Amino acid sequence: MEVKKVDHIGIAVKSLDEALPFYTDTLGLSCVGIETVESEQVRVAFLKVGDVKLELLEPLSEHSPIASFIEKRGEGIHHVALGVDHIEQRIEELKNNGIRMIHEQPKRGAGGAHIAFMHPKSARGVLYELCEKVGGQ
Repeated sequence: MEVKKVDHIGIAVKSLDEALPFYTDTLGLSCVGIETVESEQVRVAFLKVGDVKLELLEPLSEHSPIASFIEKRGEGIHHVALGVDHIEQRIEELKNNGIRMIHEQPKRGAGGAHIAFMHPKSARGVLYELCEKVGGQ
C-alpha cells in the first residue's frame, strides 16, 4: 500500500468554541473551515499546518464516537489520516494482510473525502484513517 502523505491528524475536543482560540490565537494557525458531518455526529474545524491539517472534532451528541472517545480517554489525538489513492484497493490489501477494518467499504467523511478506519488492535494501538480526496486534492 502506498501512502502519499499524512493528510491530517484528528483531535477530539469537547467544544470547538473553547478549543479554537488555543489553535488560532496561541499557536497562530489558520482555521480554513468548519463543517458538520452528520453521519459521524461531529462538527469539524480544519486548521492548516503546512501540508498537513489538524481536524478538531467536536461531538454533536452523546452517541457520537468522539463523545465516547472523550469519555474514555479525554480530549486529545484521536486518529492519524493517511492520504491514499484507490481506497477500495487499499482496504482489500490491508484485509489480505490480516488488518481488521472498522469500515470495509469507504464512506463519506469531512471535506467530501472517502474514508475508512483500521481497527487500532490491528494497527499497533493507533487509529489510522485511510483518506482519499475527491478529485485527488
